[in-house]
Amino acid sequence: MIDLRSPADLELLRESIDLECKLAAGRDGKGALPEDFWPTYSAFANTGGGVVVLGVREKKGQFHLEGIANPAKVRKELFDNLNNRKQVSANLLSDASVQEVELDGRTLLVVEIPRANRKQRPVHLTPNPFGHTYRRLNEGDRVLPDEEVKRMLAEQVEDSRDDRILKGYHLDDLCEETLRAYRQVFANREPAHPWNALDDQEFLRQIGGWRRDRETDTAGLTLAGLLMFGWMSTIQEALPNYMLDYQERPEARTELRWVDRVTLDGKWSGNLYDFYRKVYLKLTADLKVPFKLEKGERQDETPVHVALREALANVLVHADYSDRASVLVVKRPDMFGFRNPGLMRVPPEVAIHGGEHDCRNRTLHKMFRFVGVGEQAGSGIPKIYAGWKDQHWRAPALFERNEPYSQTLLELRMVDLLPDEVLAALRLQFGPAFDQLSHDERLTLAAAASERTISHARIMEMTGMQSMEASRLLQGLVRAGLLESHNPGRGAVYCLPGAALPTPEDVFGSSAHLPERFGQLDGSPAHLAGSSSAYLAGSSTHLAGSSTHLAGSSTHLPDDNEVSEWVERDEAGRRLTTLLDAPVIDSLSHLSDAYKAQLEALAEAPRRKGKLDADELRAAILALCKGHYVAGTSLAELLRRNPNALRQQHLKQLVQAGRLRLAFPTAPTHQMQAYRSTEDEQP
Repeated sequence: MIDLRSPADLELLRESIDLECKLAAGRDGKGALPEDFWPTYSAFANTGGGVVVLGVREKKGQFHLEGIANPAKVRKELFDNLNNRKQVSANLLSDASVQEVELDGRTLLVVEIPRANRKQRPVHLTPNPFGHTYRRLNEGDRVLPDEEVKRMLAEQVEDSRDDRILKGYHLDDLCEETLRAYRQVFANREPAHPWNALDDQEFLRQIGGWRRDRETDTAGLTLAGLLMFGWMSTIQEALPNYMLDYQERPEARTELRWVDRVTLDGKWSGNLYDFYRKVYLKLTADLKVPFKLEKGERQDETPVHVALREALANVLVHADYSDRASVLVVKRPDMFGFRNPGLMRVPPEVAIHGGEHDCRNRTLHKMFRFVGVGEQAGSGIPKIYAGWKDQHWRAPALFERNEPYSQTLLELRMVDLLPDEVLAALRLQFGPAFDQLSHDERLTLAAAASERTISHARIMEMTGMQSMEASRLLQGLVRAGLLESHNPGRGAVYCLPGAALPTPEDVFGSSAHLPERFGQLDGSPAHLAGSSSAYLAGSSTHLAGSSTHLAGSSTHLPDDNEVSEWVERDEAGRRLTTLLDAPVIDSLSHLSDAYKAQLEALAEAPRRKGKLDADELRAAILALCKGHYVAGTSLAELLRRNPNALRQQHLKQLVQAGRLRLAFPTAPTHQMQAYRSTEDEQP
């Protein structure tokens, strides 16, 4: 239940959850449900839920309480329409979902809209889901494309997506070597099992790889059988978007350079079981976790090994292989990252606590469990969290993204929760007051010290707090002078007082004040025609290429138009600086021709079209800002847009929505401000 105590709490809500404020005065001024409530209801239900406050006007980020003269009338209208299937497909609300709140003598209605479950989605307006299904995107309600609606409808009716029989596929579409390896592991675990004596087809039938449909009297290879044991080319005939990718990256930073990779390159079978076998060995190689003694015997498999095995199996059995994102696994010195296409069937906060299970590919899950991989349904994610907690590492982060495609991400960072050296520095900075703080407050300050900036979402992940609790904790630390806040709203970030947040002058020197070098922000050069998810930084095809195209760095001698200073750049031409956690594209003129061409390909639609749907343009912006910071002027040049219009109409909104991060939080409107996709917060 939302706890609104004062108008200031609306600001806290806006920072922590999806919040919409709408007037509900009606034509007679006594109260009526606004028509634009319903797209928001659908969008919240199909995304992550949210809150609508009726009786409040929001203008330029400021809330003005207007109140509702007859709230009972509005409540009745709301529930009458919720139960009308010509209006909306599902009623997700109960009486407790709609609160009547008094603030400053005005009556408001606070409507909490939950995330719809799989069987309820898509929540759509009118009886027709196509063109009337909405999703929340960048603080707006967007109509969902028909392809996404069809995927939701399939998820609604198919409890398991992998047990369908594939017409025209046979045993010779499988890799014999993979099946033989699987059967050997099975036999080693269960040497007396009667299935060991079966031929391959009957063995596959027992584990779910071959099935007979008694209603239609058809039999054949199942999708699970093909995914687990098939050849890459054959799998991609059935699933054109199928893609697997493992990358080992040499540094603790979001960059597309890798030193080891397993992907669908035609050099191996390309099926799930072989991918698992190859990647698990790489994930656990050189794992710096001490062994334990149990009953006097050395246990080489630690809880961290168990967590990594479960995370790898989890990403494979929960993937929606019909979706466009790839399965991506990343290993870095400081973390492991896992991404699968498709959103979670169970909300992340529920999955973390376990018990409720709804596996997308239940046959694959069963197949892995037959060879000792994967936990009982509903217990896998808690096992991962337990393994990380055993090491006193920062809690894993499990979350979803809707852009550019639906995807679920899991980050496992090998970072101590409260490092001794950080605690010592905080005690030196704040004195005895630091030890008087609660554990969660100390944890928050330690995270700010370690990570430079923190967000509301990060605090919720680390502490397990509800959104309003986290907001009040952060605001309390700000009022006490222990934190500073920048960028109010959904894009708010917090840092320690006096923290050395970089400025444009720090990174670019005096050149930060030379508009002739980078283009003016108050006008558009003639060639800029028109107006207005990392690691898991996008799909593995995003700016993909050889491991050397971003490798290394070079010391760049400036040309006659630059300030006389040496600038270090990588081979792509991006500026390198120790003050930021990623390279910076400060000028397109310094990029290599090949890298610039890749960026222009990502911006192909906006470069070609003067008028473009806002969602499509913003998707291009997010794609361009993955893996590095991009100066606003460089973005404008890539997109062929007016720099001022781009900042006011799109970049500002993406920052407020938490989709872009500023390189220089203390100078949000600086002409050399640069932007990075928050999907880069993934490995």
